[in-house]
Amino acid sequence: MSVGFEGRLTWGRLDGSEGGMLMPVCPHLPTPRPGMDWRVYQPHGATRGAGFYGTALEYGHALWLKRLPARAILCLDRAMGAELGGGDAVLKSWPMPYAAIAWMLREVPRELFCGNARVHFQHYADRMNEPRKALRQARAWACWAIACEVRPDLEGDRKHEVQEPTLKEIEMALAQATSLSEAGRWRMVLNGQF
Repeated sequence: MSVGFEGRLTWGRLDGSEGGMLMPVCPHLPTPRPGMDWRVYQPHGATRGAGFYGTALEYGHALWLKRLPARAILCLDRAMGAELGGGDAVLKSWPMPYAAIAWMLREVPRELFCGNARVHFQHYADRMNEPRKALRQARAWACWAIACEVRPDLEGDRKHEVQEPTLKEIEMALAQATSLSEAGRWRMVLNGQF
């Protein structure tokens, strides 16, 4: 049975995957627990710390494996908004999911709805609000640049008047809002090293 990826990756499936078609397992995200749904966020309440971050990554992977790539990417958005410190252990195992987003945009089967990630991240970055606005905005523009690089076929929103930042401006904003190591990791993903 051919599903379009020619065996490049490990394949996985969770209960609920559509039509028996398997999705490739994302090597940049934690393996999800079976049966995950939206209720996985409830134990975190309003807290958006390391536990929330790990849950968002895991749930995003679960949605990907259920053939819901647009929702999976939205979970990774949520993860990127978490309030983390550079010393949080989860970041050592699972750094900011730039590689996961690039990988998903490259690997998504074209018959599945993924939305237009370029437009999504452009709107998200330009309409960002508190909390942690500068941090979240820098990460959203970083993901926009990844979407532009990985999926050049996706058009921007011509009706949305916004000053798109340069790659250097994104890198500087990331370094100021996060750390030099995160900015460097983003640059590696942007250059196809993931």
